[in-house]
Amino acid sequence: MLNMKTIRKNDLIIVGGGAAGCFAAVIAAEQGARVLILETGKLLHKLSITGKGRCNLTNNSDTETILRNVKTNPRFLQSSLSRFTSADVMSFFENLGVKLKTERGNRVFPVSDSAAEVVGVLKSRLNILDVEIINDRAKALIVENGVLIGVKCEKNSYYAPKLILATGGLSYPKTGSTGDGYKLAAETGHTVVKPKAALVPIETREDVSELSGLTLKNVKLSLFSANMNKTIYSEQGELLFTHFGISGPLALTASCFLGCDEGIELYRIFIDLKPALDEKKLDSRLLRDLAENKNKQISNALNALLPKSIIPFVISAANIQFDKQVNAITAIERQQLLAAVKAFSLTAAGLRPIEEAVITDGGIDVKEINPKTMESKLVKGLHFAGEIIDTAALTGGFNLQIAFSTAYAAAL
Repeated sequence: MLNMKTIRKNDLIIVGGGAAGCFAAVIAAEQGARVLILETGKLLHKLSITGKGRCNLTNNSDTETILRNVKTNPRFLQSSLSRFTSADVMSFFENLGVKLKTERGNRVFPVSDSAAEVVGVLKSRLNILDVEIINDRAKALIVENGVLIGVKCEKNSYYAPKLILATGGLSYPKTGSTGDGYKLAAETGHTVVKPKAALVPIETREDVSELSGLTLKNVKLSLFSANMNKTIYSEQGELLFTHFGISGPLALTASCFLGCDEGIELYRIFIDLKPALDEKKLDSRLLRDLAENKNKQISNALNALLPKSIIPFVISAANIQFDKQVNAITAIERQQLLAAVKAFSLTAAGLRPIEEAVITDGGIDVKEINPKTMESKLVKGLHFAGEIIDTAALTGGFNLQIAFSTAYAAAL
């Protein structure tokens, strides 16, 4: 007896079962389309680990604010982001039963703090809408006279009048982002802007390995360009020290302002460890702490002010002997200590590999894509969605918003 599912006629094939691919599948299937997803790994794998497993779905801001946080090709995204807004994303998931909350920086998370909940409702919706999911790797798009008619895979060939490439970029390759989509698009004549890391940890010239694992919350990071003689990025938030340098939301966003690797050592990173205290208030706090510990060594007098592991680094930056008695600290040394707390200094030495990046900057040239429909200008019936397109934004839910908005435009 024939299995009708294996020979059913599809209206749409989606290559890639990530956030953009699955969202596009839901939207298209809700319009009555028969949809097939081709995925080589676990469905929605990257979404399941985004936001440290909490899933920062979007940013609760207006379209103009979101566009200001897009670093690459914001004008191209204006139509899709206006058509399917962050409010629309929130309504979509709330209608599926996901309760949402808005946190610092207008970041939107599930109340459950669980990416698994988001993945679960999307998978359930795909099942209800009878979206077919096949584990097969796309090898080549089938195009006749400039019109897409299907895709050739390792196991089989599949046919449909419409296809969405939503294969992601090169970041997190273990989740299935292997760059296959670039090759498929290039073979049809598309230009691929060289992929590079975006939202990636920063290596520092200084050895901070002893601070590895230390998370600093509510600190302020400023990125200073010696070349331009100005601060080019400054924001308050969370920072994580690693064996090679710094990571966490502040470092990932700062990486987008570092530009290319050439001359990266010209960038200085200043961390204000106590941004809630201005210099006058911090000086008063230091005076009090030092007075309460006047018979101790300076290394044991700052435990109430700073995390224990960073104290030796701050004292060293202040050019004070580690074992110096507090009652021997001079006014000048106290000012040096204050400066080290307000502007703990590091030097950028490079960016981590693209495999460690949150997203990929680069991809299919937007000049070859219709911004309203995400359809290729070169191949009729071929559309793009998500990270495969040459767009990139800062942290805060903006990149998932791009994925959902471009997927929505492509699906319709």
